[in-house]
Amino acid sequence: MGAPVLNGPFTMPMFQEFVPRKIQPWIYVFFAFTFQLSGGLYLGALNHMVGGMAVMREDILMCLYANLAGMAVYFPLLFRMKFRFTNKTLLMWAAFGAMACNLIAPHITFLPLLWAVCFIEGICKIQGTFECMSNIQLWMTPKRDFTVFFPLLHIVILGSMQFSDLIMTYLMYYYHWNYMHLFIAALMMVDMLVLYTCTKHFRFMKPLPLFGVDWLGALLWSGLLLQIAYMFDYGDWYDWWDSPVIRRLTVSIIITLGICLWRMFTIRHPYYEPKMWTYKHLWPILILIMLMEAILATERVLEEVFYEEVMHYEDLVSVQLDWFALGGILVGCLFSLWWMHIKRFNYFRLLIIGLVALAFYLAGFYFTISSEIHLSQLYAPIACRGFGYAVLSATFMVCLEEIMTFQHFFQALSVFNMLHMVVGGVLGGAIYGQGLSYYIKDNMARYGSAIDSVSFSSAPFDLSHYMETFVSQMMEISIKQIYGWVLYACIFLLLLFLLYDMPVRRQMKQMPHWKDVGRDVKNSFWRTWHKPEQHIKAGE
Repeated sequence: MGAPVLNGPFTMPMFQEFVPRKIQPWIYVFFAFTFQLSGGLYLGALNHMVGGMAVMREDILMCLYANLAGMAVYFPLLFRMKFRFTNKTLLMWAAFGAMACNLIAPHITFLPLLWAVCFIEGICKIQGTFECMSNIQLWMTPKRDFTVFFPLLHIVILGSMQFSDLIMTYLMYYYHWNYMHLFIAALMMVDMLVLYTCTKHFRFMKPLPLFGVDWLGALLWSGLLLQIAYMFDYGDWYDWWDSPVIRRLTVSIIITLGICLWRMFTIRHPYYEPKMWTYKHLWPILILIMLMEAILATERVLEEVFYEEVMHYEDLVSVQLDWFALGGILVGCLFSLWWMHIKRFNYFRLLIIGLVALAFYLAGFYFTISSEIHLSQLYAPIACRGFGYAVLSATFMVCLEEIMTFQHFFQALSVFNMLHMVVGGVLGGAIYGQGLSYYIKDNMARYGSAIDSVSFSSAPFDLSHYMETFVSQMMEISIKQIYGWVLYACIFLLLLFLLYDMPVRRQMKQMPHWKDVGRDVKNSFWRTWHKPEQHIKAGE
């Protein structure tokens, strides 16, 4: 990728001669970060956008899902575009598209058009990221080892998510939420300026035409994904299947799915080939990544309600937790790299460690949630969430790459990200939103009986303060209850993994027991820290 010299030092021929070779890969790392920072609309300013744009919370969330859907659906076209256009052309157009979408998105009031702009921005985002990372892959791992590439890639992807939220919050607090779009547009202009002056059009092979691409199939799968996201996003607002809108949408989803499957089995080159679905272990990976994302949807639903409605944190207070999520992500990615590449341990055990981290996150919130806690008590659970998310995301992607051939890998990666980025999150959010609505009403009915004449005996009685405190306590109890149920689900999934791991423990002799792994980790760090002293003594 990027026409490297396989038998010599790593080169990037698309750069002009005056650009120092040592900084060439780092320029592309910077580009990748800027593309990952971009988005259609940014959830860090969700409450402000609801008031400023006169829209609902569901409308803004749908913009997020449209952006993620654009990224997920576009994966099968990435290599076709790479073999058709030069790297400079693709990056220039991706940066221009992301800049244009960020400039016009805040001023669009027609929601379908806004969703379309966010969808296009997602395409530009993934196109730019892929072009950057694919051209420096051999710089990151000369042997094209995905146990190195994917953990490092997730540092860029997941780290950018946290930085985007941090930047959005500070810009919104000191200026206005619209400044985030201007900031991203400025970054894209910097990217285009560097690309225009420092790179050139370079081809390492004759361009391949875009023949045989199932464009209609891509549109149909995109429509199916957006319909599913719309149903679960707006389901609670429409009162689910009591509403004719959701009933008609359900019928439309079934019809669209039928057309997609009919087209997949009848045309010569479908967007997703039937053989792609037949690989061993593909379905367990897809189901598990969807369940993992559904579990982690607590971040967008339960955590935000707790911060805003129970603790009444300002944006600059709650955003401090992003630093600990970022630290957990960095440690999780590096730990995955150490586990899979350096030690070559079993991937299944690494998935168990990721699930344990998620269980600690859920248990931490379940036992910690209270209106009387200090913010610092949430640091450890948030770090566990970041660690578990990084470990599971990187490991599942490595597992997917190892079971697929190159011919179908990007098709499977597209379906993987459909469930990972869109379906799992929107499904989990819908479940938690519905559960929160049920438990708040149930707890108010149960604990409301405590309000009697004795409660009102004090004079003067501050009714507004009493009801505000009462409602806050009911929300606190309801959030705790849902965290408990999610913790049960995570523990149940963890127990299934451990039960499945029992025969592996007996058969795979090259994989040590957990105590031996812990001892090996300790010895590795001990040797690392004491190695300089050994060299000094050897020199003496």
